Amino acid sequence: MTEKIQKVLANAGLGSRRQIEEWLRENRISVNGAIAKVGDRITVDDKVRVDGRDIRLVKSNAQKSRVILYHKPEGEICSRHDPEGRPTIFDHLPMLRNGRWISVGRLDFNTSGVLLLTNNGELANRLMHPSSDIEREYAVRIQGRVTSEMLATLEKGVQLKDGSAQFNQISDAGGEGTNHWYHVLVKEGRNRLVRRLWESQGVTISRLIRIRFGNIALPRMLRRGKWVELTADEIAKL
Repeated sequence: MTEKIQKVLANAGLGSRRQIEEWLRENRISVNGAIAKVGDRITVDDKVRVDGRDIRLVKSNAQKSRVILYHKPEGEICSRHDPEGRPTIFDHLPMLRNGRWISVGRLDFNTSGVLLLTNNGELANRLMHPSSDIEREYAVRIQGRVTSEMLATLEKGVQLKDGSAQFNQISDAGGEGTNHWYHVLVKEGRNRLVRRLWESQGVTISRLIRIRFGNIALPRMLRRGKWVELTADEIAKL
C-alpha cells in the first residue's frame, strides 16, 4: 500500500507535514535515487534519503505516539540550532531511539510555559493546523494603563500586518499599580500574536506565560526546564 511521502515521513518522526513539504520543494529528499516531489507516493520498503542520510521508515500504525509537555523557560529558542549559540529547548528533552521530537508550534525567546512535543508528525500537523481551532491560554503581565475600551477593541478585533486578529476571551487576573495580570485566549498560533495584539494598544508585555494548550494545562509542580510525558488517555483527548 502506498501513501503520500510527506505523510510517511511525518509518521517516521522526521517533522510535521508542512516541514517535509518545504524540504521536498528544496529538493532535499530522494526516493530510490531520484529527487522526490510533493504528492509522490511511496511504501515503507522504498529507499528514502534526506540530505543524503538514509531514513528508516515505519508503518503508519507501527510506532507508538508519544507526547511530552515541556515547561519552557524564558531565554530558550525552539529551533535545534542557533547561529548565535543561544540555549535551545532540545538540550533538555529525552532521547528518542527512532525519529525525533517535533515541536507543536513555538514559543518565542522571551515567552515561557506549555510547549508540547511529539514523535508523531501527523499528530503535530493536526494540532498546529488552523482548522483544529484549539484554545491557547496565556497569562500576561501588562505595563501601562489598560482601559475598558482597549479590552473591548481586543475582543472585537484588530487589524495586524498579517490580517485581522482578536482575543476570544480576556479575564482580569489581578495585580497592583502599572503591572497588571490578564488571562487571554486565542485559537490560532500566528507568530507573536499575543504580544502584537497588546502592542497595538500601546502597552508593553513584561511577562508572558502559556498556561494551557487545548485540554493540557501547565502543572503547578512542573519546574521550568523540566518535562512530563502525557498518558495515553491525555493523548487521546488531544
